[in-house]
Amino acid sequence: MLLFGHRFIKSEKFYHISDVDAIMNTPPNSIIYVEFDEKNLDIISFLQLNSIQFVLHVNSLREAVYAYNLGASYIATKAKLVQEIQKLAEEYLFDAKVLVHVKEESEIEYFASMGIDGVIFPMAIIKVTT
Repeated sequence: MLLFGHRFIKSEKFYHISDVDAIMNTPPNSIIYVEFDEKNLDIISFLQLNSIQFVLHVNSLREAVYAYNLGASYIATKAKLVQEIQKLAEEYLFDAKVLVHVKEESEIEYFASMGIDGVIFPMAIIKVTT
């Protein structure tokens, strides 16, 4: 299981952006975090064209399928959807890892027992503006 933003484990940071210009304010080789939304397709296209790794936060199974087809390295979601998305990812052999947002360390065990690929603590996400 992957742990992002845990206080014991050194891990990658995700740089949450809301427009393409914000990418210029991230470190080289950053992993970009984007909310899935039709209005963000320009950002996603830019990331694809420039071979930049990215996390797509999704709110439905359909959006998870989009995320996989758009080339997301990670698919992030809330606890209520994560088990269904993980099952979908295993069924269709997604390359992307499925991540769930957590706040408490006790949640690690719960999601590990479900076979979820990883968890994201709030410390792993850095908001970037232009």
